[in-house]
Parts: sequence; C-alpha cells; structure tokens
Amino acid sequence: MKFRSGLEKQVATLLKELSVTFEYESTKVPYELQCNYTPDFLLPNGVYLEAKGQFTAEDRRKMIAVKKQHPELDIRMVFQAPFNKIDKRSKTTYAAWCEKNNIKWCAFHSIPIEWLK
Repeated sequence: MKFRSGLEKQVATLLKELSVTFEYESTKVPYELQCNYTPDFLLPNGVYLEAKGQFTAEDRRKMIAVKKQHPELDIRMVFQAPFNKIDKRSKTTYAAWCEKNNIKWCAFHSIPIEWLK
C-alpha cells in the first residue's frame, strides 16, 4: 500500500502491529469553505485575470470552487511559466490543468489582445 507521507505509513504500520483493521483513504467527505475570492484584475469587458507565478494545490482548489459556485464569471489565468508542473511528482503542467478544467490561460508575455478588448 502506498501512503502520502511517512507519518501515514508509520501509523499504518502501528495499526497493523496492533492488529487493528483499517481502511486507508477509502472515504470522501464533501465540504465547502465559506471564503472570499479576490481576483487580481477585472477588465471593462467583464473578464477577470488571475496572475500566477506559482499555482499551488490551494490555488487550484480555490479556482475549482469559484468556477463551480460562479459559472457566470469569466476567469482567465495568466502564468509566468505555464509549462511548470503542478507538482514535482506530476506530469501535469499549469496549462494542462487549466485545459482539463476548462479555464482559459496564457503566458504573461503573450496575453491575447482580444482578451483585453
């Protein structure tokens, strides 16, 4: 069995040594956080631009939650380095993550002029 951290592995080992039956990450519990999202830029055409150097797991969760709860908003990502991996263990880039989640994106040095009109 593969664990996300060394501590989880140690807990599992202890539980096994004590003959305690357990399931690892077998349940998902949905939750919503009541937070406020402050977009970086709002353009006159109603487009929101979110500028990111790093695109952390927390950022990605926030964007998914905002898009889900506010599908009417046109939020577009502007990345310093869109082809960076989302995690050192992942093959997914910032750009690929956006495409998978139906979020428009661009690199800082190539913001489409039509986005700004």
